[in-house]
Amino acid sequence: MNHSIYSADRMTHLKVVIVALVAGIFVAGFGISARVNSDEGYTQTARVVKAGKPVAIGNANANMVR
Repeated sequence: MNHSIYSADRMTHLKVVIVALVAGIFVAGFGISARVNSDEGYTQTARVVKAGKPVAIGNANANMVR
């Protein structure tokens, strides 16, 4: 058994490439499935916020910093 990637034979390199390819496909598949199954989907809705009556907020005990 050879523990160095530099002096490894062709089959060892092929095994490393196959494992990396399978792991990449798994990660990509997981990311795509997580995105497709989201609740919001691809539609966006506009939310309208209407202004109400003006409100004055004050505090008689407020400290003024200048």
